[in-house]
Amino acid sequence: MASKIKYESVKIGDSLPMVTIENVSRPDFVRYAGASGDFVPLHYDQTFVEAAGIPTVFAQGMWTAGCLSRCLTDYAGAGNVRRFKVRFARQVWPGDTLTCRGKVTAKSEKDGEKLIEGEVEVANQKGEATVRGNFAVVAG
Repeated sequence: MASKIKYESVKIGDSLPMVTIENVSRPDFVRYAGASGDFVPLHYDQTFVEAAGIPTVFAQGMWTAGCLSRCLTDYAGAGNVRRFKVRFARQVWPGDTLTCRGKVTAKSEKDGEKLIEGEVEVANQKGEATVRGNFAVVAG
C-alpha cells in the first residue's frame, strides 16, 4: 500500500492528525468485548465493579489503544505501520472525551524503507494521559 505521506515533506515536530472520541460509553466497551473476546466483567458489569469497590465500568486498555491507532492509520495508512507500542497510564470512564494525538520525533532509513518515528498519546477531557506510546510508519 502506498503511504499517504511523503518522506521529504515530513519535519521533526510535525503533528499527526488528531482523533477525538466524544462521550465514551458502556456500549463501546461491550461492542469491543464482543469483537475481541475480552469479556472481563470490569468492562461491562456494574454489579461486579461495585462489589470490587470501583465506582463504574471502564474501557479495556486495548480499546483505547485501538482508538489511538487511528492517528497512525489516518496519517500513513494501515499497511504502513511498522511499530506501535503503548503503555496504559489510567482508566477511561464512561462519559470521557478522548483526544488522540501524535508528534514526529525522528526520520530514518532502514532495510530500504523510509521511516517516520514519533510519540503518540490519548488524553481525557482533563488533559490526563490515559495511554502513551511510540510508532514507526513507512513514508513514500
